Parts: sequence; structure tokens; C-alpha cells
Amino acid sequence: MVTAGDFRNGMTFEEDGNVMQIIEFQHVKPGKGAAFVRAKVRNVISGSVVEKTYNPSAKFPTAFVERKDMEYSYTDGDLYYFMDPETYEQIPISPSELGDSFKFVKEQMICKVLSYKGNVFGVEPPNFVELEVTKTDPGFKGDTATNATKPATLETGAEIKVPLFIEEGEVIRIDTRTGEYMERA
Repeated sequence: MVTAGDFRNGMTFEEDGNVMQIIEFQHVKPGKGAAFVRAKVRNVISGSVVEKTYNPSAKFPTAFVERKDMEYSYTDGDLYYFMDPETYEQIPISPSELGDSFKFVKEQMICKVLSYKGNVFGVEPPNFVELEVTKTDPGFKGDTATNATKPATLETGAEIKVPLFIEEGEVIRIDTRTGEYMERA
């Protein structure tokens, strides 16, 4: 059990049958009246974010979210299959649980599969990936105003903005959390 007075960023707890994760919190002690905790919490299953206030003595059961490293194997129809590297067990996951940053993942890449009580609700790709640029327009000499970028298609089919000096066939590093070009690999 965790009390609202013990809240910390990133902590997970159960509330009304939902698993909530604390994004940020603040203990408020007004001059008049009782203290309370104002928190911004995310429902980890649906992804919705709300702001709530709690009595500091309110108790909630702790929720243990399992984060397991699994290898993305292949896609079959509309299911994505992940393999446990220890047991070689295959787990099918629907596209609704993958998230936007999954567009940077290619086969045989290790991802974190998030589950609660055996139910998978999300997949976290690695923070940084190295992918090859398969299609982009050539940069022109003299076309170098500050921070000029051009669109590029990666080997996974994702499109991002890259600097003008990047050419087709180059391998670049991408931050999957923001979808931005980082550097040449």
C-alpha cells in the first residue's frame, strides 16, 4: 500500500480498477484548511492524463508493472510477434498497444514489453536506434540557411526531417521518444 503523502514521480498504483502512474505531484499546505496532494497522473493502460487532488492519508495498492526485454520478430497480418529471449516464447501484440514510436523499430530489435497482471498494454522501443536512409532528395550547395532540413524516408518506412548533408544509404541515429535526427552513426 502507498499513501498519497508518499507519492513520487514514476510511481504506479491502483485506483478504481485502473493502473495510474504519477507524472508530477505537489504537496499543498494552504494557510486555512487541511493539506492535500495535487498530482498529474497517467492511466498506463489507456494513456489518458488527468490532474487530481488526494487526501495525504488516502491509501492505494501498489501496482507492479512488468517491463520485460523482448525481441521483435515479425508481423503476421495485423499482429506483431515478440519473442522472449530466455524461453523463446512468442507473444502476439495488436497494433493498438504499440504506440507512435514503434515506427522506428525493425525486426530483431530488442524492445521493452509492458504488462500488468499478465496483460500487455504497451511496447517501449529503445531510446535511440540506428536506421538507414532509403530515400531523400539531394542537398544543394549554397542551400544552407541556419538549421535547414529536408524529409527522409528510413528503412522502416518512417519519415523524419534530416539535415541537408544526409544522403541516401547513410545510417543515422534517431531519438525514438521525439522522432528527431541525432547524428550520423
